[in-house]
Amino acid sequence: MNDPHIDIPVRAPAATSADDTVLPFEVAALDLRGRVVRLGPAVDEILSRHDYPQPVAKLLGEAIALTVLLGSALKIDGRFILQTQTDGPVRMLVVDFNSPGKVRACARFDKARVASAIESGKADAGVLLGHGHLAMTIDQGPDTSRYQGLVALEGGDLEDAAHEYFRSSEQIPTGVRLAVGEELSAGARHRWRAGGMLLQFLPKAPERVRQADLDPGDAPEGTAKHEVQEDDAWVEGRALIETVEDVELIDPSLSSEQLVYRLFHERGVRVFKSVELVAECSCSRPNVEAMLKSFSQDDRDHMVENGKISVTCEFCNSNYLFAPEDVQPEPAQDQPVQDQPGQDNDQDQRRDHG
Repeated sequence: MNDPHIDIPVRAPAATSADDTVLPFEVAALDLRGRVVRLGPAVDEILSRHDYPQPVAKLLGEAIALTVLLGSALKIDGRFILQTQTDGPVRMLVVDFNSPGKVRACARFDKARVASAIESGKADAGVLLGHGHLAMTIDQGPDTSRYQGLVALEGGDLEDAAHEYFRSSEQIPTGVRLAVGEELSAGARHRWRAGGMLLQFLPKAPERVRQADLDPGDAPEGTAKHEVQEDDAWVEGRALIETVEDVELIDPSLSSEQLVYRLFHERGVRVFKSVELVAECSCSRPNVEAMLKSFSQDDRDHMVENGKISVTCEFCNSNYLFAPEDVQPEPAQDQPVQDQPGQDNDQDQRRDHG
């Protein structure tokens, strides 16, 4: 007979911090599950490849941390893509997470509007994003359907957007914290760091996660707002994650295990094997060459400058140069002509053998 009680090893939290990792954890006593992401060299490599203004780089770093928190939860091989499209100074953010741990990212922005926001002291995330939407896409490959979730951006930051998405679409009580900062070292350039934490209330009994109907919904005018008392376990968990400070998420001297132990040690916290992350772009010279060959001749002619075609990857900033003749599509091979019944092909045969 199997013993239902399985002994789980108990140890002190690791004292050393591991950058570029995602650490899953569980607080069984409160029915909570979560993840902590710590980004060092990976986020620094992505942001340093571009000459982004400081607030734009910080915003993209937050998007990277959020994407990794969400994408690393996928149980399938595939891509998780986070993309914003808004009317703010930062028109677009794109983060591409390829399981199990490859990430790349880029931003598009209006230089003049960003400079104006910085000069006026109003360059926070909500102002830079403005109004629009955030899309989260799961792509499992060419032979499968994509899943996409959308949430409105209405002047708030990425934490606000994540909370609204899980509240309205997934209906899972969720808390998210994101932080980005620069590590200062004497005699060396500043290095970017980022971190984040996601916490979700996932009890087995579905009635414990009931949430209030979206207001106003389809209720008649004048109807009292629907309210549902939150479960005590989630009230406690949400209160704890709200105490997390930015510096705790990016401090290299505080490990992810120490952070979750600091928050949940009274209830007991279990950690799982961490996932390693790397900044890696999927662009390559063969891929770019194939893309150029798929364009029309007229399109390729308009790309030629000083006798060359230059292509720069928006994600990693790598530049590829091609001679126009190197990206000509392969000539289509002639298909054999089938003889028609009764057709005299003696002339063709004499020509072939002549």
